[in-house]
Amino acid sequence: MSATSQIRALTPADITARKGGQPIVCLTAYTTPMARLVDAQCDVALVGDSVGMVLHGLPSTLGVTLEMMILHGQAVARGLKRALMVIDMPFGSYEEGPAQAFRNAARLMAETGAAAVKLEGGRHMAETIAFLVARGVPVMAHVGLTPQAVNTLGGYKVQGRGADAARLRADAQAVAEAGAFAVVLEKLPARLADEITAAVPIPTIGIGASARCDGQVLVVDDMLGLFTDFRPKFVRRYGELGAAAEAAVAAYAADVRARAFPGPEHEFADDAAGAKA
Repeated sequence: MSATSQIRALTPADITARKGGQPIVCLTAYTTPMARLVDAQCDVALVGDSVGMVLHGLPSTLGVTLEMMILHGQAVARGLKRALMVIDMPFGSYEEGPAQAFRNAARLMAETGAAAVKLEGGRHMAETIAFLVARGVPVMAHVGLTPQAVNTLGGYKVQGRGADAARLRADAQAVAEAGAFAVVLEKLPARLADEITAAVPIPTIGIGASARCDGQVLVVDDMLGLFTDFRPKFVRRYGELGAAAEAAVAAYAADVRARAFPGPEHEFADDAAGAKA
């Protein structure tokens, strides 16, 4: 048996067991090539509804459909061997009630091979989370800044400041009690994120929260610097691939216009004897 065939994919239970232990590494992925890169280093590959903004040019995540999530989920699944694949439930696919949520979660998992779904919301989603978990659907919760509720929240601003902190504490406790195997904390004051991490029995995965969360997640395109004009405060850029790509495209365009590409080494001879490939 080859080493590759012995690789075991991580499960939601494996992630829960990491509470208070080695930090959980999570990045988004939307395509097979990116999934392969993420799989080599990460514990969780999140097929985020951020795909709508990152790859489809939508102004928010609200226009993302189940069909879009299924298409990208299938692509990501082809690139994974070890990382736990979690897929976002898009806006409008679960808020109506537990039965709607189960129907759509079951479709997402069946058609993509995802091991778990992620949905946004705190106390008001606890009943739905419990309903899904009882029926075999592992759920990663998401509280704090919930992008699908951006119109209600009044923009992409930090949540849980001042008196609002009690709401976020209650939300995190509610999703944990409902059976979520982990919870994303997005855009919270660091002290509040630390308090929640200490209080709940499931791993917290921060994005714009605290280094003391049980794990971290970023949109992979953000941390690679694929967008030259988008620099949120909570993202550390580990590359500047956007600038490198712009330079490469400009160099290619210049070579084509100067007839410097293709060169002789890129062309094919018209007879077999002179052909190199």
